[in-house]
Amino acid sequence: MDTHYFRRHFGVMVLRDAYLKRNLFRQYVRYETIALYQRGITYLQDQGWNILCIVCDGRRGIFQAFPNFPIQMCHYHQQAIVTRYLTSNPRLEAGIELKRMASSLTTSNQESWCHYLQQWHDKWKLFLKEKSYSPETNRWHFTHRRLRSAYRSLKSNTDYLFTYLKYPELRIPNTTNSLEACFSNLDTKLRNHSGLKMGRKIKIIDHFLSK
Repeated sequence: MDTHYFRRHFGVMVLRDAYLKRNLFRQYVRYETIALYQRGITYLQDQGWNILCIVCDGRRGIFQAFPNFPIQMCHYHQQAIVTRYLTSNPRLEAGIELKRMASSLTTSNQESWCHYLQQWHDKWKLFLKEKSYSPETNRWHFTHRRLRSAYRSLKSNTDYLFTYLKYPELRIPNTTNSLEACFSNLDTKLRNHSGLKMGRKIKIIDHFLSK
């Protein structure tokens, strides 16, 4: 499940069956919220669907919102989070190593990956604690805040990065790529019909997502 925005306050939330490659639920939203995802899951259950697992982008609070389901954090989104903090080409050696670790998610298992993440932290823990003084605010702050945030994201999401390996019988995808591809094709369709008023654009979106 994921939400795709077409402009700042106009997006569509979609819940998709990864096996059937079929969109089961959609809702137009101004903002992506946990409550809306819960509403979507409840709707599917009321319709008789059996939810085996949820694959999502790891939005804050999403894991706690669905304690009764196995949840897989999308590897693509996790890697994008790390890139957002470290950039595509980090200059610090610690950042280069951490970004390389994020890139290895798809070829690792939880035990070995956690071991190397801990090794990375042990190696750089003093570096992460370095602080700088700001004359403007008259305060001290962590020098490598973005590096700390990238590490914290990986550490916090570890329990949800390898769910697909814990339930091999469910054939859980480790990304939301099926849904991302759907959104990409939809964007192409809309570009081919640029200049449409909102009402007609929504009709195209509805038709495309319900096919």
